[in-house]
Amino acid sequence: MPSSAPVEPAAAAYFAALPKQAGDELLRLRELIHRVAGETAGVGALAETLKWGEPSYTPAKAGIGSSVRLAALRDGRVAVHFICHTGLVARFREIYPDVFDYQGKRSILIEPGRPLDERALSHCLAMALTYHRDRRSFG
Repeated sequence: MPSSAPVEPAAAAYFAALPKQAGDELLRLRELIHRVAGETAGVGALAETLKWGEPSYTPAKAGIGSSVRLAALRDGRVAVHFICHTGLVARFREIYPDVFDYQGKRSILIEPGRPLDERALSHCLAMALTYHRDRRSFG
């Protein structure tokens, strides 16, 4: 599914260097991140950059949300990373204890090719992309 947002050259190079299954899954997740940003009030456009060598997505307008990073893991899974000190992943675990595999305080792990609860992941992404605006609710 092609994204409505053009892929930044550094991110495109990252995706192109991956095994096909992981690259396709991460591009699908990228599209979901952009879709959620467009559908979430106040988020709007995203800045796409590389952080720690991985594609990262942050609301272009300052003070709205936290960054979301995508990564291919050595074991074939892919990860959606969140900033660990935000407490977002702990909140996701409370809301969706049996929906995702988690890694520590920073990641949702996804197995390419397996069914994905896009509704639940979209909710998690929206919470991250509005974290600074809404952080009082994460107390």
